Amino acid sequence: MSAEQVHRTSHDVEIAAPAAVVYGFIADTERWPLFFPPNVHVERLEFDGTSERLRMWATANGAVKSWTSRRTLDPAARRIEFRQEIPAAPLTGMGGTWIVEDLGQNSSRLTLLHDFTVADDRPEDVEWVDRATDTNSRAELGRLKALAERWGRLDELVLSFEDSVRVNGPAELVYDFLYRVGDWPELVPHVSRLDLTEDTPGVQVMAMDTRTADGNTHTTESIRICFPHAGRIVYKQTATPALMDAHTGEWTVTPDETGVTVTSQHSVVLREDTIQHVLGQGATLEQARRYVREALGRNSTATLNLAKQHAEAAAVTR
Repeated sequence: MSAEQVHRTSHDVEIAAPAAVVYGFIADTERWPLFFPPNVHVERLEFDGTSERLRMWATANGAVKSWTSRRTLDPAARRIEFRQEIPAAPLTGMGGTWIVEDLGQNSSRLTLLHDFTVADDRPEDVEWVDRATDTNSRAELGRLKALAERWGRLDELVLSFEDSVRVNGPAELVYDFLYRVGDWPELVPHVSRLDLTEDTPGVQVMAMDTRTADGNTHTTESIRICFPHAGRIVYKQTATPALMDAHTGEWTVTPDETGVTVTSQHSVVLREDTIQHVLGQGATLEQARRYVREALGRNSTATLNLAKQHAEAAAVTR
């Protein structure tokens, strides 16, 4: 820590779930984008069983920030300590601790502690970080409580799947089609509107209107993190359709000796309270799972086939 004043915050919540279950949620950072509203993407860079190094992307007061963190996991004590290596501005230091306390059968308390410093202790920067920390911590603890208290049914509420298409064309042209999302209203029939900003190269913030098979239009907002050298684009919807509590996904372009496989992967947390409003009286969770699978799969497969056509047609004219 530098010589600036250290600011500290504390947030906690009681959860009607076993402490071991709650600890499992905070230990599994690769699922944080699906489970925690502020988190967009997490990549594990190193892990030795007790210590890990992570690259993280998350929203803070509406801005997308990225940093690397080191975490030390202590499952016996149900504590996880973290420290950002190179904090995102205006921070000069950020760290803290997750603590899970066992309050008895199916009851626990989760506490999240932060400490941070900012350059020259500027009041406006302290206020910005304090507001972002408070907003994100409340969102994370609130969503974790809601999920952990339904942990016995989480497999029914979480839906993950993927669709793939083979392409006889260059991988870079497939990736280019997926990356140039701003052109999709002219290229992708089910996309009727798309507003895109990319203030940081490879970090795309977008709002999109999508037509469904029944003629309705869904408006979604997403953040996409692009990795051109790896042929990957990961994304998180920050405003989802009514049936979804959360939706994350990934486009991957994988070349091999005979061509290219392009894949669309989706993970969704379903909202039970909207099922009958959206699908009609008496509709079930299983029907909602099928509906979401078919709707998302239909649109993403259509986009995969358009990327295939784009790459194969361009390859012929080369």
